[in-house]
Amino acid sequence: MTLDEVEPEPTPPSTVDQFSPSAPPRAGRPSIGLGARFGAFVEVVLCSDVPTQLALIQVLAWIGLRQVMSNGRLSLTYVATLSLVDAVVLIALILWCLHYHHESPRETFLGTRPIGREACFGMLLVLGVALVVLVTMALVQQFVPWLHNVEENPFESLLQTPRDALIFSVVAIIAGGVREEIQRAFILRRFEQHLGGASVGLLVFSVAFGAGHLLQGWDAAIVTMILGLVWGVVFLMRRSIIAPLVSHACFNLLEIALHMQQ
Repeated sequence: MTLDEVEPEPTPPSTVDQFSPSAPPRAGRPSIGLGARFGAFVEVVLCSDVPTQLALIQVLAWIGLRQVMSNGRLSLTYVATLSLVDAVVLIALILWCLHYHHESPRETFLGTRPIGREACFGMLLVLGVALVVLVTMALVQQFVPWLHNVEENPFESLLQTPRDALIFSVVAIIAGGVREEIQRAFILRRFEQHLGGASVGLLVFSVAFGAGHLLQGWDAAIVTMILGLVWGVVFLMRRSIIAPLVSHACFNLLEIALHMQQ
């Protein structure tokens, strides 16, 4: 028998998850299949905050927790409960998605940069973020004042006492800084891997991020969209959520502190 007559052993099927970024493309097939794209789309929708919040709103209604108090103002208890529980559920869902596809949460959210250095950069970034907000609001007031269609931010009514400010600060850190930056990083990663690229994800999620704040007015939604773009770009450049997380949380705390001084 010659060497040409020896049949090669069949190659065993790959056990690497096709959804994982480390999965090698199979010969003769596109590197990103329709199944992977659909799976990524489903995960983005599930982790978009809409399904989890809708489910939790139903649960809170079932247990008798009211969104609006008898005086017509938002209930701090309701907002804090919904925001914090949603943060826990959403983060758990994201971690489950990463575990299912054998992706490392540390690699996804922290990268390789020193955490302390990233935190310091995030603190410095607060000044730039505040400047962006001031300039944007000034431009809106000067050229498109009709975008200021909400006279009083409904969330400001939640801050009546120092105790309210403390509770809302916890919400701002966990539900604002931690949850939203983990969510942003995860969704940008899915777009980058399977849904058209990080730039598409950055634009889509930033618009959605701004639209989620329409209750506070069109001008607030635009400012929030721009902030989402800034924090998203920082994550994509540094591949760590620490700087945008610290910047986001500190900016929220700064807003609460300024409101309490009024």
